[in-house]
Amino acid sequence: MEGIRLQKYLALAGAAPSRRKAEELIRAGRVTVNGEVATLGMRVYPGDEVRVNGRVVRPPERRVVLALHKPRGYETTRKSRSGAPTVYELLPDVPGLHPVGRLDRDSEGLLLFTNDGALTQRLTHPRYGVKKVYRVWSKKGTPPADLLRQLERGVTLKSGVRVQALKARPKDGGAVITLTEGKKREVRHMMAAIGYPVERLVRVKMGPIRLGGQKPGTWRELSEAEQKALDRAAFGPDA
Repeated sequence: MEGIRLQKYLALAGAAPSRRKAEELIRAGRVTVNGEVATLGMRVYPGDEVRVNGRVVRPPERRVVLALHKPRGYETTRKSRSGAPTVYELLPDVPGLHPVGRLDRDSEGLLLFTNDGALTQRLTHPRYGVKKVYRVWSKKGTPPADLLRQLERGVTLKSGVRVQALKARPKDGGAVITLTEGKKREVRHMMAAIGYPVERLVRVKMGPIRLGGQKPGTWRELSEAEQKALDRAAFGPDA
């Protein structure tokens, strides 16, 4: 019986937002396992009692990670102020389920949901470099290569914010854009900045998870192998 690393256990339990923060808690002597002060490198096994500052912490009974193919017109919120349908109308009722990032109302494609806050934090924070891939179409067609290279070098938006694509390559009628962060409507603003406003936007990949042929409006639970791949992308090869 392997157990799991204490740092990961603390992250799953929501006691620390990152491995570094978990290690800080352990070094400070604020974590106990079965009544003993914890040390770095410890593993936690079923039945162990873990406390942080004297309070028992536990991960959710079962981590859930879902992949939704978000249709256009749905808002990534529990309650829409505009009266538009929301993504939660398409999902099962799972306690603590929340989106891993967002897609705006007019955008489509892969949207992950989980009850694991630590996983969400690692997948969405640009510091950890998890790639998000978007397929975009423009009424003006396919941008020339020099403009797409400009996106890779970085462009300054009207707001004054400078943004940069990790990769931008031409595709029939538009482009494929890869980012490691996802500010609000960032891809749309980037394309507008080079004179190719987006007509349609679909997120096709997040980390190792692909949208593939999943139909709009449907969801699926990630397999154990997919979740392990997602953990490696989020927490590193030892996850």
